[in-house]
Amino acid sequence: MSSEIASPHHAAHEHEGHSSPVVFGFWIYIMTDCVLFGTLFASFAVMRNAFAGGPTGHELFDLTGVGIETALLLLSSITFGFGALCAHAKNRAGLVSWLIVTALLGAGFIFLEVREFMELIANGAGPDRSAFLSAFFTLVATHGLHVTVGLIWIIVMIVQSFSAQAFTTRYLGKLQCLSLFWHFLDIVWICVFTFVYLMSVV
Repeated sequence: MSSEIASPHHAAHEHEGHSSPVVFGFWIYIMTDCVLFGTLFASFAVMRNAFAGGPTGHELFDLTGVGIETALLLLSSITFGFGALCAHAKNRAGLVSWLIVTALLGAGFIFLEVREFMELIANGAGPDRSAFLSAFFTLVATHGLHVTVGLIWIIVMIVQSFSAQAFTTRYLGKLQCLSLFWHFLDIVWICVFTFVYLMSVV
């Protein structure tokens, strides 16, 4: 009878071999998301002046509120980075603390975005008012949906940080994928802030 028991060193290499394809595959997903958002930006560019006699972005958008949203999301990228550093240092308390702060900042962003949508709809500027507003709601809401998914992912990572798989190669690989996703959403939001809000108001 011949049976081979894998050593921890061998197991580590095996896990590393599975981690890289996962991260590479997630990069491919990010590229497909780029295509999705690129299409939505192109649609908004075509419809940005199709007001149908309704309100324009200059009349609707409040850059102060959007600026706060932007600050919250950008700050959440910094706090996530601190959490990632704690993860690589196997500092559970630091990782969990920074992930909670990141989740709170992201939740604050979603709260402000939902409040903006509700105010627009209450003022008769819903997505059915004009092609401009349809494109606006579709683009911004799609980004908000992605942030919501990211928040759920962060909560899952917090829970898993207390399990046996915490700080394993697989766990750190998932954290790296989440980092790519979260920072990607920041980049997309900067484009939304500039192309949708700022250029509509200025």
